[in-house]
Amino acid sequence: MKVLKFGGTSVGSVKNMCNVKHIINDGAKKVVVLSAMSGTTNKLVSIAQDISLGNSNDAIDKINKLHQTYFNTIDELLSNSLLNSDVKNYVSSIFEILVELTNKDFSEIVENQILAQGELLSTYMFTGYLKQEGIKATLLPALDFMRIDAFKEPDLDYIKNNFESVLNAAEDSEIYITQGFICLDDKNNVSNLQRGGSDYTATIIGAAIKAEEVQIWTDIDGMHNNDPRYVENTSAISNLSFEEAAELAYFGAKILHPQTVTPVRKDSIPVRLKNTMKPEAHGTLISDSTSENGIKAIAAKDNIIAIKIKSARMLQAHGFLKKVFEIFETYQTSIDMITTSEVAVSLTIDDDKNLEQIITELEKIASIEVDKNQSIVCLVGHSVVNHQDTYKLFQILQDVKIRMISYGGSKNNISLLIDSQDKINTLQKLNDYLFELVTL
Repeated sequence: MKVLKFGGTSVGSVKNMCNVKHIINDGAKKVVVLSAMSGTTNKLVSIAQDISLGNSNDAIDKINKLHQTYFNTIDELLSNSLLNSDVKNYVSSIFEILVELTNKDFSEIVENQILAQGELLSTYMFTGYLKQEGIKATLLPALDFMRIDAFKEPDLDYIKNNFESVLNAAEDSEIYITQGFICLDDKNNVSNLQRGGSDYTATIIGAAIKAEEVQIWTDIDGMHNNDPRYVENTSAISNLSFEEAAELAYFGAKILHPQTVTPVRKDSIPVRLKNTMKPEAHGTLISDSTSENGIKAIAAKDNIIAIKIKSARMLQAHGFLKKVFEIFETYQTSIDMITTSEVAVSLTIDDDKNLEQIITELEKIASIEVDKNQSIVCLVGHSVVNHQDTYKLFQILQDVKIRMISYGGSKNNISLLIDSQDKINTLQKLNDYLFELVTL
């Protein structure tokens, strides 16, 4: 059995839902994971913000407008009067819940309940559409089997056991629909897998059922060798290893949630990235096999903070780095890049939630310099540090000021830290240097 995930754009209009129907209606049993309709989660975030600020009237006004938008979509999607009425009743019950939440004391639990409604809306509506089209479809509520533990990691044993129970109890169907993104936490409160988490849902389910393949359907034809939002003439990469895909996702490739490939790597379950609008395109196949060596792709991660920690006491002081890392561990802040010299260590973080406390602690042992508005540009490929053409990337040094370089920590990744205002120029220059000169 395959698992197919469709993102918000893929179910963002009646036309696109029709495309999805044609893609999945091939007679083979499958699990289909859906995101919220494009734009819905952003609107729910805005509603949650209004509630947090005490602007209940503004929140209710946005809820009512979104409610009407869904009714308009339902009228366009469902001509069957019974199904139209059934889906509208369900949708209305969701918006009643949202109105009730405007009277609650705002908390993370309330916020998560608000954000969960988008996937509940899209999956119920799309299941109704499949039934209208004569396709046997069953809705499997994700909150019946998806759960994270106290460390916000998927509780894989729980998910596997409960998904099997839910699937066995369900009516036999061609297609099983479920929600991406949403889950329960370890206290059985509604939670989520963060933005892009529907990809993660799909591979978690894929691992649980030992799927033949997991497919991630979006509005782009696979992972590109550079960011097409900023660079012209990018192209889709036909094959990536799990390691290469994980590096690209973590360092800014928006097509994948950073943890997407983690659940399926152990069992070598391939992940295929496809374009809902161009289903005939090959896309990108992610598997445990490696193809050619050398740099295959470039990605960039923004909102990076660089911290330089300088102290003469570092010299031959074996416990200095331990103290530094303990500070970041205390404040649960992960480090992306790190370089060291005799008397200084420079590192980067992407979470400024506890930055002031971290700096206060670091200043007790060293002098500190902080640079915000930085970007990490990541160059990824199999065994890039050993490839004969990798030296060409360093031609960038004559055009762009590089703050840090991470080279050798991973054989599949070289990272450059630059000022964010130089990002687009850097991506284009690297594209010219590397993909004009290196055969991939």
